[in-house]
Order: sequence, then C-alpha cells, then structure tokens
Amino acid sequence: MLKKNVFCVICVMLLVLGPFCLYANGQQDADGSGTVKIGATIYKFDDNYMSFVRKAFEKAAVGKVDLLLADSMNDQSKQNDQIDTYIVKGVKALAINLVDPAAAGTVVEKARKADVPIIFFNKEPAADVLKSYDKCWYAGITSREFAVMEGELIVDAWKSNPKLDKNNDGVIQYVMLKGEPGHADAEVRTTASIETVEAAGISVEQLELQTGMWDSSKGKDLMETWLAKYDDKIEFVIANNDAMALGAVEALKAAGYFSGDKYMPVVGVDGIPEAVELIKKGQMLGTVLNDPKSLGVATFDLVQNVANGRDPLAGTKWTFGKNKDVRVSCVKITKDNLDLAVEAYSD
Repeated sequence: MLKKNVFCVICVMLLVLGPFCLYANGQQDADGSGTVKIGATIYKFDDNYMSFVRKAFEKAAVGKVDLLLADSMNDQSKQNDQIDTYIVKGVKALAINLVDPAAAGTVVEKARKADVPIIFFNKEPAADVLKSYDKCWYAGITSREFAVMEGELIVDAWKSNPKLDKNNDGVIQYVMLKGEPGHADAEVRTTASIETVEAAGISVEQLELQTGMWDSSKGKDLMETWLAKYDDKIEFVIANNDAMALGAVEALKAAGYFSGDKYMPVVGVDGIPEAVELIKKGQMLGTVLNDPKSLGVATFDLVQNVANGRDPLAGTKWTFGKNKDVRVSCVKITKDNLDLAVEAYSD
C-alpha cells in the first residue's frame, strides 16, 4: 500500500512539475517538440558572402533549436510573407537578413504585434527603428571601419608603386562599383574609402560610379562598359564588395589585363575564397575580411538567447555598442596574410 501511494505521489509531481521544468530550461516549444523554434531569412542564398554566413549560422544551430530557414530571393514582399508564416508557426524569435533595409519598420511591427524578439543581421536598420522595439537588436559590421581599411589598401599601394600612376599626373583616376543604393554599408564604403585616400594627401578623380547591386555579373558588365569608354585611363577599380570585384577582374582579364605588364589594381570587401585566389594570383590587390563565421555565430548566439527568454548577450563573448548592436571586427587582407581569410571561410 505504501509503495502504491508513493508511486501515485511521484506521478502527480511529474504531471505538475514536468512542463514547468521543461519551460524553465527553455526547451519546451509551443508544439511540444522539445526545442525552441526560430525563424530566419537570408536576403538571397546565392550571395557569395551570405552563403558562408548562412553555413555558420546553420552549423551553430544544429541540435540546439528547431530552425526554419528561408531564401527571400532578393524580394522584400516574399520575405514579409515568410515572416508572417514563421509567426503563425509559433517561432520564439526571428533572425532577419533584410532584403531592403528600408523595410525594417514593417518587419518590426510584425514582430511587435506577435511579441516576438528579432535579431537583424548584416543589413542594418536605421537606429530609430532598432530603438522603437525593446525586443529588437542588430549583429553586423562597423561600416566605416571597413571603408577606411579599403581606402588604406589603396593608399599603401599607390605610395609604394609609382607605376600605378599611368599618366604621371599624381592623381588616381578610379571607377567605383557601388553596392545597393541606400544600403548603409554601400553608402559608407563609397564615401569613406575615398575620404581616407584624400586624407592621406592623394588627389583623386572619379571616372565612373554606378551600382553593381553586390552582384558579380553586374560588376562584369559595368567594367566591360568602362573599359570600352576609358581603357587605360582607369588607374584603380574600387568595389564595395568582393563579388563585384570578381566580375570586374573577369572583364579585365578578357581585355588582356594581368598578362605581361598590363595590370589593374582592384580592391574589394569580404575576403571570400574566390577573392583570396585572385589575390594569390596577383589579379586583385586586396580586400577587407568580413568574417562570416563570427557574424553567423554572433547572430545565432543572440537569437537563441532571446528565443529562450534570456538576455541577448547571456553566456556569450559579444558586447553591445551604443545602438543595441554587436559588431564583428575586420582586417585588411593582402598576399602577405591570406591565411587569415582562408581560416575565416573554412568549414
């Protein structure tokens, strides 16, 4: 009789306390699956850099959360629909790589109405949008730092190699491949890189500035057009990211550059493996490493914490800046330190 009573008491305790214990450990999802459900979107899966961020994010999530991940295919309306679907499915947090940073306010309102925390990453919303919702944060880079380093690559090369001044006028004649118009990173990289060159006492002349939308094929098309118009008058190719730089190099190679004495300095940002190979071959001057592993892990660390009801930084190595933001560091990459970029993009 005593054993039977003890057994009954234990059963009652398990029924009462079991759900509480699971909830307290942050392990009980709304559907009872045993792990919290997180919804994430990438603005487009085939973006060179974001493909590596995605891999790092997915790797960090294995066995820890129930991850729903979608390709927004560079379509903001599609991304909005994906977010709506995630909310209906009961996600505990969102990790959003915006298609259009200007749409951040709309995304925040969706999350706010559902009382779902949100981590934006890579594409930065306006500061007032981040401040408008207490459950909203950002993980990314410090745009100006990357731009300054790209400018420093140009300065170092120009001062150390007089032959880059093809017409001996002491002025850098350059073309600029700009990323997405209105994107914070694109705007800063376009202006601050040149400001850094001018601050070093070097005069510049902009021959062309057009948007390549972060895309290799668009970078190639623009470079082909510029070569037809200016040919050897161009002394520097500056790209807001490596993908567009890759396209530019492809066009330059087709025009006979990097063969014999015909050379064109090209710089980019991200440090992707394809760019590293071009630097190794002498077909790109350099890039600025935007560590995808760190960004993927930082984003996951934050979104996992808020999904489980914890402080975003709990148990992590990250710290917040002034605007509820975690920033990933950067480093200039040339042929002298390619190993750093190789390691950042390794599996």
